[in-house]
Amino acid sequence: MRIKKLELKNFKRFTDLTIANIPAEAKLVLLIGSNGSGKSSIFDVFSFITKCFQFNSGETEYYGKNNIFPDLLIELDNGDQLGINHAQQLIRPQSPAPVWEKLIGRSSIRIVPRIRNNGNSNLVKNNADAPTSFIDEDTRFNNDLTLYMQQIDDALRAPVFSGQSADTFKIFQDYIQPLNTSLINILGGDNLTTIQIAEYKNPTAQTNGKLIFKKGDSKINYDLLSHGEKQVVILLLNFIVRREFYKDAVIYIDEMDCHLNTSLQSRLLAEIVNVWIPDSSQLWTASHALGFINFAKHADNAAIIDLDLLNFDIPQVITPEPKDSMEVYDIAIPKETIKQILKGYKLVTVENQNDQHYNLALGEKGYLFLPANNNREVFLTIKADPNMIGLRDRDYLRDDEITSIKAMYPNLKILHYYAFENYIYHPDNIAEMGWDRFDRDTYIREIVAQKNDRLLSIVADIATARQTYVEFKEGIKNDSKIDSIIQALKSDELETFYPYYSVKSHYNKAYLHQFDFAIKDLVKTTWFKTRIEGVMNS
Repeated sequence: MRIKKLELKNFKRFTDLTIANIPAEAKLVLLIGSNGSGKSSIFDVFSFITKCFQFNSGETEYYGKNNIFPDLLIELDNGDQLGINHAQQLIRPQSPAPVWEKLIGRSSIRIVPRIRNNGNSNLVKNNADAPTSFIDEDTRFNNDLTLYMQQIDDALRAPVFSGQSADTFKIFQDYIQPLNTSLINILGGDNLTTIQIAEYKNPTAQTNGKLIFKKGDSKINYDLLSHGEKQVVILLLNFIVRREFYKDAVIYIDEMDCHLNTSLQSRLLAEIVNVWIPDSSQLWTASHALGFINFAKHADNAAIIDLDLLNFDIPQVITPEPKDSMEVYDIAIPKETIKQILKGYKLVTVENQNDQHYNLALGEKGYLFLPANNNREVFLTIKADPNMIGLRDRDYLRDDEITSIKAMYPNLKILHYYAFENYIYHPDNIAEMGWDRFDRDTYIREIVAQKNDRLLSIVADIATARQTYVEFKEGIKNDSKIDSIIQALKSDELETFYPYYSVKSHYNKAYLHQFDFAIKDLVKTTWFKTRIEGVMNS
């Protein structure tokens, strides 16, 4: 179940708001905007509709603008509609299933500082433990933990009464490993440096239950975790124990980024969206955090809705922000702040998330490399902002085409070789490492042999690949002539074919497997730094 359109009239601060054109593939809908812009009020719409279907009434005093009963309508991706109008008549979906029960929300006040003995697993069913509204505390963690311990206990004990052995490995795979894996994916590190669930203790009449984690050689009770760690545990455990109920649902969680630093924000959202939200479901969340905005901007399955600084006393129609818009970052980090932070740096946007490697090489030279998904995003960035520098791979561009592109877009730099990998695995760069067993001639012969083995398939891909270059759609002439590229690839002279040869895709590095190396070492050589700096100065 996914929402593609939302209409509301006379609801809280909104006179007449429509959120439209949410893509069918949007597994994530991120609401952004400053404090008080109405992000959490959207979640109250979902909560209000659910209550109206459950109790056939609504709180006009709290929700209705100017004491007018609101009109609310949700349109789903299957064409179904549900909502309520100002005459308090329910708009029922065609589906016989109680769709309104699949609107499942959590407020931003989720942190449970200490585990208590008041958990009730029976309330988990049908989301009966939801907060009254999104200004209320959400204490469901105690219920989630109680159910989590019950599920493991039942899985261990049930086989005993039928004379069978419990499948402990399956129990580990179902309940423990998913949580531990996600903790590493979000918090970073490994199973020795990141908290991992180690054990739990059921509550007694005199003592509270305990959830115990290990971190290296230490064991830490949940109560003693940091607020950020608790936030992650609370969210993950909720998805583990309610995984079946979250199928075919719209899950809305306010401010999931609370207490998390920027890098953790992005990893948390990626893990929740790509691992824990079922493919049949949709997550709505609200944030003004840089990590969340950056993830949603670059994710194909996400849409960003900007509520910032809009006059909601008049009708407003909002659609998702364009993926190439840089304005979405303003709410997290204003341009003036960025200018102050980055003063003195030459900003360069690069392909394929290679920014970290370029920064290792040339960071001390006053460059700051920023990531982009592909050459199209690099081009659109420098086209929109002439103060930015772009660095794209050469791919299958001819020399004359590179000259034309640089003449029209002087702030776009283009590698001399096919891609970043061609530089780090170039024989001269490898030779600088000083490995005793490295033989440059043997290494080049292996590259040439692999190139020739795949030559037919490489040549067959050239014309198709060139059709995707965005520069050819922006005034750069493309006469489709690739004979010079093919002739270069047929040569066995390294510097003739190497500019058009994809080391990343067509070389398996078999010869190099005998050496112990890392990319971070290969980008610190004098050869690599000199060649990339030469491209930047060209």
